Amino acid sequence: MNNELLRTGLFAAAAIALAGAAAYIEPEASRAEIFSDAGEIFFPNFRDVMAVKAIEVVDYDEAEATARPLKVEFRKNRWTITSHSDYPAEARDRLAKTASALLDLKKDSPVSDRFEDQAAYGVIDPLDARNPSLSGRGKRVTLRDAGGAVLAELVLGNAVKDKAGYRYVRLPGQKRTYMVKTDADPSAHFADWVEANLLRLTSTDVARMTLNSYQIDEQFGRVANLQRTIMVRDKENWNEQAKSMASTLASLRVAGARPKPPELAQQLRTKQLALTLDTVMSLRQRGYFITPAGALLSNEGELIVESTKGVNYTLRFGEVVSDATASAAAKPREDRYLFVMVAAKSPEGGPLAESLNNKFADWYYVISGTDFARLHPTRAAQLKALKERPPQPGPPTALPPAPSSQPPPPPKQ
Repeated sequence: MNNELLRTGLFAAAAIALAGAAAYIEPEASRAEIFSDAGEIFFPNFRDVMAVKAIEVVDYDEAEATARPLKVEFRKNRWTITSHSDYPAEARDRLAKTASALLDLKKDSPVSDRFEDQAAYGVIDPLDARNPSLSGRGKRVTLRDAGGAVLAELVLGNAVKDKAGYRYVRLPGQKRTYMVKTDADPSAHFADWVEANLLRLTSTDVARMTLNSYQIDEQFGRVANLQRTIMVRDKENWNEQAKSMASTLASLRVAGARPKPPELAQQLRTKQLALTLDTVMSLRQRGYFITPAGALLSNEGELIVESTKGVNYTLRFGEVVSDATASAAAKPREDRYLFVMVAAKSPEGGPLAESLNNKFADWYYVISGTDFARLHPTRAAQLKALKERPPQPGPPTALPPAPSSQPPPPPKQ
């Protein structure tokens, strides 16, 4: 009996010792496991930057609780922003920079294997619908080859505090978070992939501006309550407001673009605008109207810019752009449609005018509410006052005249 008790006691003591040893060894094993791939290359099969034929960037807007994707692809011998109606990708150096930054990227320092830590490092996948967190989401970037195969894919998180050039990253679908040295920071903003200076102007190029504010009598297709403000460089009316407008013109960036119907784009190139149903509806939905005499009007007025380059610009301001992707809790945006036309006023302005007109003919541009307020400060102030005033009852707005079978004269600049 005593021997039996002794054996039982020895077994119990051994079990306690083993449990204690396991408790001591297991954390050490876990700590060793997290460094199992340290120093390895993230994408060993990605060896050639020129193999990249598509990049997709998905960012997360915490204020609107919305993932916003942007995709650029090489198709038919040109780079286009396929997520935005195939608009030309004019800032292609961004793609090359991102691809180069992910080539030979190493797993420098693993920092966590815990799902719970991903929000703190900002590496939650912006496309992860299962995670309820509205904060702590990173930026997902994917590079693909011509056949659509993934060459590299990563969730870029927060910059590392007090460690310049380092940020946290995670492979989609994996739990481990790393701290790596990289300058990869691809943008999901349309404006960052297109020409930074839409009008190809400098502020000193602007010689004269004419701001036309008016109301449209849609029933009779004419302008009412026209107010015209003329600003001429080096004259008394070239005040701080005029300087601000010229500066905005020289740095005008588009927040988006919507394609015009091909028929309308071709008519604008040839200056033979036909008053067809498709043309009228496309224009009217964005705040533009054609009069029976062929004049093109906009419901928020227009700005005519005369430049020293021999090119005149007509900027027509249209409706507020609705954003179907925004969440119900999102703050309303004030982005507006912009319709741009150009004309050469001297021989030296001919090539630039032709180049810009060919480009502008295809697109309704979208500008920020901030830029609209700078370019048309009077109307912006009026709209703000109207928005703050209670709605007033009134008669319904008349529709524009029905399309005519006879084409009107070319649109006036």
